[in-house]
Amino acid sequence: MLGENCGRRMSGLTFRSAKGHWMTNLSRPRSQGPTELFVPPSPPLDPEKIKELQRFITLSKKLVVMTGAGISTESGIPDYRSEKVGLYARTDRRPIQHIDFIRSAPVRQRYWARNFVGWPQFSSHQPNPAHWALSNWEKLGKLHWLVTQNVDALHSKAGNRRLTELHGCMHRVLCLKCGEQTPRRVLQDRFQVLNPSWSAEAQGVAPDGDVFLTEEQVRSFQVPSCDRCGGPLKPDVVFFGDTVKPDKVDFVHRRVKEADSLLVVGSSLQVYSGYRFILTAWEKKLPIAILNIGPTRSDDLACLKLDSRCGELLPLIDPQ
Repeated sequence: MLGENCGRRMSGLTFRSAKGHWMTNLSRPRSQGPTELFVPPSPPLDPEKIKELQRFITLSKKLVVMTGAGISTESGIPDYRSEKVGLYARTDRRPIQHIDFIRSAPVRQRYWARNFVGWPQFSSHQPNPAHWALSNWEKLGKLHWLVTQNVDALHSKAGNRRLTELHGCMHRVLCLKCGEQTPRRVLQDRFQVLNPSWSAEAQGVAPDGDVFLTEEQVRSFQVPSCDRCGGPLKPDVVFFGDTVKPDKVDFVHRRVKEADSLLVVGSSLQVYSGYRFILTAWEKKLPIAILNIGPTRSDDLACLKLDSRCGELLPLIDPQ
């Protein structure tokens, strides 16, 4: 049932279904194709929960949505924390640390070799129905702002413009020395020129365009430097152990403070960089709803929690 903060706002509302067909195919079988490999198990859609989310969205006039890796697993991109299928559940490997990348040329070589192999597949991933639903909400004026913790550019591909990429985007590359920014696809061409006879077969797939390679495979890989100043290159993302820029944090705090409700989509909120905005919403006494398969760090702060697939549930909600 809805918590007190949600229920207080929703009294007297007449439920209107999403174009009259929100109960269609709620129990349809799922195929286990390539895009299904990284989606954790979830219970069937609950019609009552759908009604509750519909009420929540209908009453939201200045809605802020925060998305995490769980919205993109249905596009075939693995995440870190999903039960049974996330990187931490499948392997003892851990993501690269910011300080290691900055300090060590061999670490950068290993990172870029793996990213070079993983980039064609990672960059080809497309938005799924959850991304398209949120893009439609923006076009219809329902979405005040979208904050994503993802670096995959799928919200941009779906057409969202009222968007903050909290942790940056893998489709951009920065020089650590002069700050020059270039598209990642341009760097792929430079990799190919420097490594015309180099080839490697990935030993497994990881989040954010990473793959598994052996040290022997990596050893001969050549990494280009900045065209402008010769400095080392880094994807325009926040690695583990790094922090989000203060001006970006302040910007998102302002959007949350302008909002009248907050919806979390596909995030366990384990990382403080996203969790802090939930705390801001809670302090403002905003209704908070969470759509995520499995528990999150903020379940006790939410007036509504749904354990469903983002791409199955969000398209059923009428944003008007």
